[in-house]
Amino acid sequence: MNLLSLYRAATTALGPVVALYLAHRMSRGKEDRERFAERQGYPGRARPPGPLLWVHAASNGEAVSMLSLIDRLLVERPTLSVLITTGTVTSARLLEHRLPADRAWHQYVPVDRSAYVRRFLDHWKPDLALWIESELWPNLVAQTDRAGIPLLLLNGRMSLRSFQGWQRFPSLIGPLLACFELCLAQDDAQAERLRRLGAAGASSVGDLKTAAAPLPVDDSELARIAAHAADRPLWLAASTHQGEEEAAADAHRALMRERPGLLTIIAPRHPVRADAIAAMLTARGLNVARRSGGEPLDSSTDIYLADTLGELGLFYRLAGIAFVGGSLTPMGGHNPLEAALLDCAILHGPDMSNCAAMSESLATAGATIAINNAAELAAAIRRLLNDPVERAARAAAAAGVAADNRAVLDAVLTRIAPWLDRLAGHAARA
Repeated sequence: MNLLSLYRAATTALGPVVALYLAHRMSRGKEDRERFAERQGYPGRARPPGPLLWVHAASNGEAVSMLSLIDRLLVERPTLSVLITTGTVTSARLLEHRLPADRAWHQYVPVDRSAYVRRFLDHWKPDLALWIESELWPNLVAQTDRAGIPLLLLNGRMSLRSFQGWQRFPSLIGPLLACFELCLAQDDAQAERLRRLGAAGASSVGDLKTAAAPLPVDDSELARIAAHAADRPLWLAASTHQGEEEAAADAHRALMRERPGLLTIIAPRHPVRADAIAAMLTARGLNVARRSGGEPLDSSTDIYLADTLGELGLFYRLAGIAFVGGSLTPMGGHNPLEAALLDCAILHGPDMSNCAAMSESLATAGATIAINNAAELAAAIRRLLNDPVERAARAAAAAGVAADNRAVLDAVLTRIAPWLDRLAGHAARA
């Protein structure tokens, strides 16, 4: 029995254990109680008529990176409908506000058990599947391929750690990657790792995250909060993880005496952690206002806790100086181009491995400052607050890098056009 068969048998036999694990996730707010049936493969709506494109993205970053592509496809392919799947509550809520409602829908991806996957595929019967980045669930990939659904891997990512891990299981990763008829990686280094693991034709036309449109904003809210924060020095810690909120608090405390009125905005990656973050900040003697509760931002507020979803575009536009989270803790870093598109000088920690090529381009252009701890974070914020000319120059350099990469979307569309053209042909014959 090969490894894929063993995996399939194990995920079937361990059904009760999987159920307990999912129940635990639900108790922690990591599963959507109202839509949990979707995680078992049950559909939340009827399949639309005509050709259906299925886009699978693991979570927020991958989903957002696909929005510009989806928008273009819906304009250029008028018979096409799009189903996008993700596995997290935060990404589902974000997509509620970002997907065009008439021809694109979100569903939770089924948990990787054969029965759930079959139920999902039997209902939706997608005509083409676009897999984003790196979430290679074996049952989902293999059963999609066996159903005769073409699979294309876009913006493929294979971190060094994942590459080394997969090398121990060549008889599993090789057949999985062979299921993809096209493999486009984020950069040449990722393409080489994917080739060595079994994606023989892997190549790169650039990182799709660089082609994303600027994050949206509610202009009235932007004007309202900007008025409350007027004349105050401020900065943003965006998409933070545990440990990074503590660093932001320490940086704020180090600067608040020399910068009266300093306002720090913290936007955690997972707002479900907001209670714990607020308690930590309060214990450090900081005055916190929580956006989710409508708490007012006034002159006494030290930390504005942006514990909502889908509003990073608002806070990047306010800040001018942005620390990109997931980088001071070893999470691989989040997308710095979101900040680059919105006039921010960018700070980040030492681990930007998820966006290595993008981060290198920004560093080469002089757009970013890398920091290693809270003291260095405070020093970088101090430097940029004291020198608005440097802040503006770094923000302009970041915007230039973002502008240079917008052609990636056209390149990706050109590469996937043959498969899309076949869908149009099927629709015409129908």
